[in-house]
Amino acid sequence: MLQQAFDGLVSGAFYALLALGLAVIFGMLGVVNFAHGAFYMLGAFGAYVVLDDWGVSFWIALPVVPVALGVVGVVVERVLIRRLAALDPLYNFLLTFGLALILQDLVKREYGVQSQPYPRPSALSGSVDLGLFTYPAYRVFVLGVALVACLAVWYVLSRTRAGMIVRAATERPELTRALGIDVGRWVTPVFGAGVALAGLAGVLAAPMRAVNPLMGSDLIIAVFAVVVIGGLGSIFGSVVSGFAVGVLTALTDFYVPSLSQTLVFILMVVVLLWRPAGLFGREEGIA
Repeated sequence: MLQQAFDGLVSGAFYALLALGLAVIFGMLGVVNFAHGAFYMLGAFGAYVVLDDWGVSFWIALPVVPVALGVVGVVVERVLIRRLAALDPLYNFLLTFGLALILQDLVKREYGVQSQPYPRPSALSGSVDLGLFTYPAYRVFVLGVALVACLAVWYVLSRTRAGMIVRAATERPELTRALGIDVGRWVTPVFGAGVALAGLAGVLAAPMRAVNPLMGSDLIIAVFAVVVIGGLGSIFGSVVSGFAVGVLTALTDFYVPSLSQTLVFILMVVVLLWRPAGLFGREEGIA
């Protein structure tokens, strides 16, 4: 059971990284970024392409690919998202939905739908003794990186002036504007950071999961459910619910396999009936 729970924490690490980026983007822009899964897929393919074409190792791809995707996110926000920001949020939802389909089809056209192999780093190919059981070293590394990334985001958001402005603009955008802060100034870097988190999750997923054009679309619906459970726009709620959903799904997969694929949506329905704003969301935030 402990090993199943640890498996769940590793799966939850991917949920948490993706949900964190989605929550920040939604909170500040009010945009349901349907292309988030496509950026996660591009992170994995970015690691694969730089290794296959130029021999760039995983250790170099791990910081470089997310930063490159963050720059792509900045361009997307400045060129596309910003143009529709003043309109109904449905327009940007449709825009990101279309962008996700375009990115997915471009990758399909170049690499087909077959999964591409990506080797684990040789330094992390063994197992680690955790006391009660041994566990693959790479999965321990993934969990560690995700925790460090979440803690780093928490530190920036809670301990720096820029972070406090972003957090206030994410959770109370109207109140933040009323205090004279130019929320729009922070939108572009926040969108880029959210995309970079998706890219980081993608690079980490490459040695663990099948690298194929559909890997983002398969995951993004569950990640949206995680964000809703945590509370739309709630950064803390997204991280906590990401790890919690990962653990509960892994335990359900062990004891009741037939429910494992639908558990996250059952949890979402139960949480919404109990707390319509999500576990950590604010009622007035969704009014």
